[in-house]
Amino acid sequence: MIQRCSSSKLWSALFLLAGVGALHASDRVTPEVAAVRRTLPSVGNIHTEKAAAAANNVFTAEKARKINGMGTGIIIDERGYMVTNYHVIADVDTIRVDIEDEHRIKYSYVARKVRFDREHDLAIIKIDGSKPFKVMPSGTSSDLMLCEKVIAIGNAFGYDGTITLGIISALGRDVEANETVSYKNLIQTDAAINPGNSGGPLINMDGEVIGINVAIRANSQKIGFAIPIDDARKAIAKMMSIEHLDGTFHGMVGKDMKSGNSRMLIIDNVQSDSPAALAGLRSGDTVLKVGSNDVVDGVDFERALLHRPVGDKVEVSIKRGDKIERTTLVVGQFTGGRASLAATDVQVTPRANNDDSDRYWSMFGLRLSVLPTNEVSQLAKTKYRGGMRVLDVKPESAAALNGIQKGDILVGLNKWETMNVDNITWILNQLATQPAATDGANQIKFFVVRGQERQETKYGFLPLAQNQRTTSTN
Repeated sequence: MIQRCSSSKLWSALFLLAGVGALHASDRVTPEVAAVRRTLPSVGNIHTEKAAAAANNVFTAEKARKINGMGTGIIIDERGYMVTNYHVIADVDTIRVDIEDEHRIKYSYVARKVRFDREHDLAIIKIDGSKPFKVMPSGTSSDLMLCEKVIAIGNAFGYDGTITLGIISALGRDVEANETVSYKNLIQTDAAINPGNSGGPLINMDGEVIGINVAIRANSQKIGFAIPIDDARKAIAKMMSIEHLDGTFHGMVGKDMKSGNSRMLIIDNVQSDSPAALAGLRSGDTVLKVGSNDVVDGVDFERALLHRPVGDKVEVSIKRGDKIERTTLVVGQFTGGRASLAATDVQVTPRANNDDSDRYWSMFGLRLSVLPTNEVSQLAKTKYRGGMRVLDVKPESAAALNGIQKGDILVGLNKWETMNVDNITWILNQLATQPAATDGANQIKFFVVRGQERQETKYGFLPLAQNQRTTSTN
């Protein structure tokens, strides 16, 4: 016998079902889901291009064949600085970064190389946007546990934003990638890591990066490796040094101290007569804050002073003993070189035969000289009428970072020949008044001939900052 349910009972049943449904819906937001939501907007999916082979077609319409690459990056500064693996961006011509915001809207940016650390397989790249980027929350690798859940995020095989879940399989692994590349103290995980994941984050259940994915074991299943974030942050701090990026100076040497939730930057040394010394900072002080930025390690300290002009006054909060004190640090001009430079490292480099040589050294890190007549004849295998010999390349300069080597012959910038200093000066002056035909908004394409026998033509891009697109002779 079928009985009718009264209207009151019917509505009660519907409300009960709705309540059960709502409970199940809330259960779907697991710690894993929350962790990914927190970190995904700080992950960049990297796509690169480089020439398949050198081609002697510089000033023709013929296009060289391109090889596409992929990788992942992590936003470490709201101004668009990202860390990735060096092998992701090594020798590439162009870098594009795609980022999804919290609403899953994708944005694409052209990136440029900033600095790299080949030994630790890390690099800094930079993208520019109209609003601040979301910085990846940083955790610590000091208290990782075996079998702890972790998540890998990356551009796996070009499938951007791929999420894989696993555990920490081992700690402290030393891995030889090949005859020339080896890694120390890696995290091993069974979270699926594939080509394209390199440079991406390995995160914990709090949505904090605890490692940078770097390698996989060939012909294996679920054996991947990541650089511990505490190790990576020490290398990143050196790459983000304001001395290298801005030519400014603070004179403080710090030491990261991390043990679980205890994370701090302890001052290890203060250079005499430096801005840090004049501010009263001492060895043993704990740096708490610089300006409005909280500081827990060297990366935070450098970021807080990055792009501040010489003479800028910044409030620094420190802990000395049991007391918290505040002082003012005045950003200084960096005028020195490597303090540990050995006498055997010093080389006297010939100067180019024009006063503008200092300009090229300052802008690009290049010391150039006009190619002698007898060497011009050696370019017979090419179509070029002459060029400028690269006498020296400043370490970690724009030229060095973009592949120019000592001994190369600079034969072209943009669409013009570079047979002498006057040619280069004219080109740079032209670019000061009209857009350069480059692959990015602030880049200029260069062409060099390399090798006495094969005479291969190679090309790349040099950053051309706005203040460089003038006739300054700094």
